Amino acid sequence: MGGVNRTKSGPAGANLLAVRSHNTALVLDLLRTAAAEGISRLELAERTGLTPQAVSKITARLREEGFAAEAGRRASTGGKPRTVLRLVPEAGHAVGVHLDRDELRAVLCDLTGEVVAETRVALDLGAGAEAVVEGTARQVEELVSAGARGAVLGVGVALPGPLDHAHGVLHRVTGFPEWDGFPLRDALAGRLGAPVVVDKDTNAAALGLAVGGEGGSFAYLHLGTGLGAGLVIGGSVHRGARTGAGEFGHQVIQLDGPVCECGGRGCIEALCLTAVRRGDTAEAARVLGAGAANLVGLLDIDLVLLGGRTVAAAPEVFVRGVAGVLAERARREGVYGGTVPVRVASGGVAEGAAQLMLAPVFGRADT
Repeated sequence: MGGVNRTKSGPAGANLLAVRSHNTALVLDLLRTAAAEGISRLELAERTGLTPQAVSKITARLREEGFAAEAGRRASTGGKPRTVLRLVPEAGHAVGVHLDRDELRAVLCDLTGEVVAETRVALDLGAGAEAVVEGTARQVEELVSAGARGAVLGVGVALPGPLDHAHGVLHRVTGFPEWDGFPLRDALAGRLGAPVVVDKDTNAAALGLAVGGEGGSFAYLHLGTGLGAGLVIGGSVHRGARTGAGEFGHQVIQLDGPVCECGGRGCIEALCLTAVRRGDTAEAARVLGAGAANLVGLLDIDLVLLGGRTVAAAPEVFVRGVAGVLAERARREGVYGGTVPVRVASGGVAEGAAQLMLAPVFGRADT
């Protein structure tokens, strides 16, 4: 499995050899957003701040490597028609893996983030690190063999936190203390011989949504076998100084409430899942709404997005329940601008995990 240099986002490009990869990322991102319509070299120069000569060198290299191709010609205001270029989506792929407590879902995405192949198998996160790493590697290899034609940039892995995103080391996953301190990134990268990035499931999903066009500041609430949140503030994923932001499920909203797997009492996760188990989905939605209202009050976010298997089983009930709590709080407190909208997220965790590898290629490493 091949890899590419990771790039970081920043200001408009400068014509310096030292930042050539950064400038390439700027050009690639514009090619990606232009889609099949394409974009001319002159437009690329105008929008990146690079000289036409620098753009010509970058695009020539991208064409030689198969990442860009001609998309026809466009009439200009003077002189001969301009040649426009487009991104070649199938020139590269990334794998996104969602390791849930009882299931593995993996997707193979092209450079635009489009899913071209996927797989879903049962998983026991408590089976031990060696078994999980081997099972994950096997699914990734089968997926790549079946669907990838171009280069494979690497593998993004998302799973319940808390964890150290920067070093790919897990902390005490709720209900699975044996994972505490395990270097998942290095173990999987060594097994696959490919770059690997690890992040929390909710952060990965939030990244995928931000890259996919969700703007502003929003919270992604994921209710499946557990409950967590991914936060995007000002267009960037907010992980916190210790990468612990978004541990939403373990906020206590009922003192002396039911015992949670984390060891606390009255956590929103325990209350939600207890309601789900007894078949009271509407109550679970109201509890989730109470937690969402706390987030909205603390962060003044623009939007609440819901995801996860439990939400997917009754999306209308959860949207209605969460929105109802938020609307009531907005009326009671006279919130300026009214209530915050609530809807089901358009993407999944595995797709977001693939963006852990794809986003830096387009200069969006800090998204």
